[in-house]
Amino acid sequence: MRIFDPHIHMTSRTTDDYEAMHAAGVRAVVEPSFWLGQPRTSVASFLDYFDALLGWEPFRAAQYGIAHHCTLALNPKEANDPRCTPVLEELPRYLVKDGVVAVGEIGYDSMTPAEDAALAAQLQLAADHGLPALVHTPHRDKLAGLRRTLDVVRESDLPVEHVLLDHLNETTVAAARDSGCWLGFSVYPDTKMDEARMVAVLQEFGPQRVLVNSAADWGRSDPLKTRKVADAMLAAGLGEDTVDLVLWRNPVAFYSLSGRLDLDVPQPQDLHEGNSILRGGE
Repeated sequence: MRIFDPHIHMTSRTTDDYEAMHAAGVRAVVEPSFWLGQPRTSVASFLDYFDALLGWEPFRAAQYGIAHHCTLALNPKEANDPRCTPVLEELPRYLVKDGVVAVGEIGYDSMTPAEDAALAAQLQLAADHGLPALVHTPHRDKLAGLRRTLDVVRESDLPVEHVLLDHLNETTVAAARDSGCWLGFSVYPDTKMDEARMVAVLQEFGPQRVLVNSAADWGRSDPLKTRKVADAMLAAGLGEDTVDLVLWRNPVAFYSLSGRLDLDVPQPQDLHEGNSILRGGE
């Protein structure tokens, strides 16, 4: 079984997670930029983070046979902080880099005017750079948030078929599907979707344009949820081809819109800028 996790925050995970993911069948990941868990105090912290997503994390992933790409953006939560918004001026020089396969995560957290402006600006950046966009739909008041998101997307220069609407659930899937966008579902231990609910959505709405991710980060989450969804799909009789479509071919198709997706894992190097993942001994 081959698995592509299209949304996972590996910066917050350990090498044990990379090893377990590879054993479970994960061969490719996309890591969207997101908030730190505490407020950033300057744009410089974004730039160091972006550099790590383009350098250190692909290096770590390659040690375990996993191809790593990223998406870069000012995320919705930090779009409300004036200390963070100047990063929008820095993004263009990062969006031209080979490892960047989309602009993201962008979208809504609290649906504020500042988030409106950041979403519109970054959809334009995606259009200008020929990149798709990974859009974070809000965790609260989800249907209203999706409708507001779609209004901004339709007003932008980015085609709807270049937009992935993430964090969907049963209340938003129908409207998202009708929009023509790609459909993303995050599967968590306690919140968002779970395996059984994900299978039910696939049975009702089908697997076309559907991506499943773990969105694993520094909170309670599980980087093996993609494999657990795949196993639940097989147990429900959805079949190996449907599993491969949802867990591999769909994310490949979406991120290939960037023209930069490279699923060949780089030859692992011993050092990245003088550092290794080894601790102690030789």
